[in-house]
Amino acid sequence: MTVQPLSFPVPDAFELLCAQYAQRMPASLKDLAGPSHGTVDLPLHVVWSGRRSYGLEQPRSRMGLYRTVLAEGQRQDLIEFLNRDLLIAQWPVLRTLISRPIRHVWEAAFPELTAATATTAA
Repeated sequence: MTVQPLSFPVPDAFELLCAQYAQRMPASLKDLAGPSHGTVDLPLHVVWSGRRSYGLEQPRSRMGLYRTVLAEGQRQDLIEFLNRDLLIAQWPVLRTLISRPIRHVWEAAFPELTAATATTAA
């Protein structure tokens, strides 16, 4: 039995994931109206097992919240739980903790994130 090569282009996993994450993106970072202080309790459709409550005052907890919402949240979740200023401030570290497709989509859509990274590196 011989396997015939496909006659049409097949997107790779990176492209598929980028397209999936791009559909969830807010129109602008200004849309991110999440809290900057206190505790955030994520709904089950974002985090279905494990930790659901995050304290924004603790950097590790805040990073965990942002990683989870970026990976699992829908557009409204991104808007409701992420805060523009916190995202920009912690992006230089956060970008190293998220998947490559998420990082690629967010940095392509919002150059201010890569500017924050360049500023930190300088």
